[in-house]
Amino acid sequence: MSSRRALHFVLKIGDRFKSIEFFRDVLQMKVLRHEEFVDGCKASCNGPYDGHWSKTMIGYGPEDQHFVLELTYNYGISGYQLGNDLNAITIESKTLLNHIETKNYVFKREGNGIVSVLSPDGYKFIIDSNCDNRSDRITRVSLSSSSLDKSINYWNRLLDMKIFESTDKSALLGFNQNECKLQLIDIKDKVRHEKAFGRIAFSCPEDQLPAIESRMKNEKQTILTPLISLDTPGKATVQVVILADPDAHEICFVGDVAFRQLSLIDPNADKALNKALSEDKSNEWFQKKGRSKDKI
Repeated sequence: MSSRRALHFVLKIGDRFKSIEFFRDVLQMKVLRHEEFVDGCKASCNGPYDGHWSKTMIGYGPEDQHFVLELTYNYGISGYQLGNDLNAITIESKTLLNHIETKNYVFKREGNGIVSVLSPDGYKFIIDSNCDNRSDRITRVSLSSSSLDKSINYWNRLLDMKIFESTDKSALLGFNQNECKLQLIDIKDKVRHEKAFGRIAFSCPEDQLPAIESRMKNEKQTILTPLISLDTPGKATVQVVILADPDAHEICFVGDVAFRQLSLIDPNADKALNKALSEDKSNEWFQKKGRSKDKI
């Protein structure tokens, strides 16, 4: 088994009320942690913004066993222009399809036992009921590639990801068989990230981080954030290095031991999120100004 593992994907959300309802009530995810920040993140976790923002970790179980989502919300921004970079996030579930039908949520049938739904921000989720999982799991993140050969060379050769499946149109890679996989889909076009661009995160032993950074320097690859330490008050300090692949997909590597401490489930996460929602008066403030929240 590889010492590296898949952790989460970062999504920017606009209308936090509708988005949280979608992830909690429609996709049946659990709030694992919620944090509010006054200033922007040194590693640009919330994008290129330096104001008030929040981070909500949400998924089907603890991050040391499940791939989860990181929802970042920038106060005052109601939505983000989507690019063609993120194709879909796949969830395998025996029960979720029936639940979505019961909720009367709009979905599209993609095939036998497979449907797709869009989040309020337009992110596509594929629900696959053809599985043997006892519990719901995020099993695949599908990203666009302008050149499959270049993408495979980067993720397989430079990042040491294993190739599990490969055709002339797509490739499925990952660090471990039983974890969430990365699917690269050749779109034969330029990959556009626009304002909604996300980020995929992996952990590795802390002593591998300098080597990852050094390898990318030697290979003349893009390093968005050189190796730094990120402090979370009252919690573990983690080291991260942030890269970009040939199509500018952002990739975060974080030291595993400290991250396991940081990512423990907060039993008060739901309460913290509900408190933030109840105190978020941004919609009212913008309405009084005679306009809706900014959408970029």
